[in-house]
Amino acid sequence: MTDITFWAVAILAVFIVALSKSGLLGSLGLVGVPLLSLVMPARDAAGMLLPLLLVMDAIAVWTYRKDADWRILKIMLPGALVGTIIGWVLWSFVSDAMVLLFVGILTLLFILDALLPLRKKLEGLPPSRGWGAIWGGAAGFTSFISHTGGPPFQIYVLPQRLTPVIFSGTTAFFFAIVNTAKLVPYYFLDQLNIANLERAAILAPVAIIGVLAGVWAVRRISVKRFYQLTYWLVFLLALKLIYDGAMGVFFTGATA
Repeated sequence: MTDITFWAVAILAVFIVALSKSGLLGSLGLVGVPLLSLVMPARDAAGMLLPLLLVMDAIAVWTYRKDADWRILKIMLPGALVGTIIGWVLWSFVSDAMVLLFVGILTLLFILDALLPLRKKLEGLPPSRGWGAIWGGAAGFTSFISHTGGPPFQIYVLPQRLTPVIFSGTTAFFFAIVNTAKLVPYYFLDQLNIANLERAAILAPVAIIGVLAGVWAVRRISVKRFYQLTYWLVFLLALKLIYDGAMGVFFTGATA
């Protein structure tokens, strides 16, 4: 609890996640678990983040309380809840190294999607209930494992061409509901242990400040340059996580 490196990384990770909750940085919030995985086990990182995510969700939902597309939410949420249950069932079969590898690959795919946005080919198509259930399930599963549900959610929602405010509101409500559903499974998996809750309590002010700062800035500043720099940093982080996870899964069997 006195490790300066841990707290520096934790504050940075929580602040980035909080900014993403405001709608400022979109799916870059998925950097939270990968970044924290550099200084703590991936599972503990997920457990520590959940209470903080709920604090951020509450602020985001209040901010965008009138700005959600409930048609999309009704399509995606049933699949998301199924994905959450699948994540709970598979939790005991997934090692920390597997989590690192999975998150690293998902992060790399997100970066490639940002550089080569193939999803733009889907723009203009009407929302499909089948695809909505599938991508909702993927978002629920990845959100349960490592709070990285943003990319699957965006793959389905971005082609709907929502206004930025409606998109942010829909995102806020979707993940507020999904994160709330994760509380019971996380409790029984001992992810909400005293150590994780203590760390979360200390970092709560960072979460609140981050969301409020993001809400203030979302309509006032350009984040283009920030995106460019962050994508490169996340790309390098993804490579490291893939390397660490692959070494643990395929060579030593050790957890990171």
